[in-house]
Amino acid sequence: MAMSIQRPEVVSQTFGDPADPAILLIMGAMASMLWWPEDFCRQLAGRGRFVIRYDNRDTGLSTKYPPGAPPYKFEDMVDDAVRVLDDHGVAKAHVAGMSMGGMIAQNVALKYPECVSALTVISSSPLGVDTSGLPGMTEAYREHSAQGGDVDWSNRGRALDFMVKDARAIASTLHPFDEKRTRAMIEEDYDRSGGLASATNHFLLKGGGPQRTVRDLIVPLLVIHGSTDPLFPVEHGEALAKAVPGARLVRIEGGGHELHRNDWPQIVEAIAAHG
Repeated sequence: MAMSIQRPEVVSQTFGDPADPAILLIMGAMASMLWWPEDFCRQLAGRGRFVIRYDNRDTGLSTKYPPGAPPYKFEDMVDDAVRVLDDHGVAKAHVAGMSMGGMIAQNVALKYPECVSALTVISSSPLGVDTSGLPGMTEAYREHSAQGGDVDWSNRGRALDFMVKDARAIASTLHPFDEKRTRAMIEEDYDRSGGLASATNHFLLKGGGPQRTVRDLIVPLLVIHGSTDPLFPVEHGEALAKAVPGARLVRIEGGGHELHRNDWPQIVEAIAAHG
């Protein structure tokens, strides 16, 4: 008899008026909802949006599994997003995802088009498109990320130091890096999540679903991408926008793989104008 895995709890938070058009924010690998800063969410809500952010499973206050053997697939994280909408009685939303969250968001728009009014993909890569000819992560970032395998995630000090180094490695090349604010947020995330070890499961996920391609999108697409993103160079955003007729690409000059506070006005304006 097959063992059934209990449905996970996926914790979410909202900002703004539920009567306003909804926007669902999906964050990337190892990242809880805190990586969509509260002030950022409030600015979006101030543009007449009902904003929903949530903790991916294995992050924040959502269900966690022992590190090293996640009993779920990437496809389950796609379904989680729609469950969050259901939790709030939202039938249709503008779905915005960043990094791995951008891959989840593309999948949501393709699997559940009836639930998606518009799609925004930030700092990610196109789904089901050949990206082998595009530049990979920078050598400097590759060297940094390789050190992640040696981090003892149960050691709060070492885990925090690595995460702050990571945030610096993906930061804007145009704006100053606010180490104090960044460390405070990562400390809050670590303590709220009860550690970050389970979140490393995101790097072990199997596909588990049908192969989809962004070329089949039927919802309006906005692509937001930093011009100096070291993880997914901007060519990935350009390829995504090119693959979808009518898509709009917004380049964040000097932008890294992050939502830098100085870039919020441009990002919030683009998202609010999109849907």
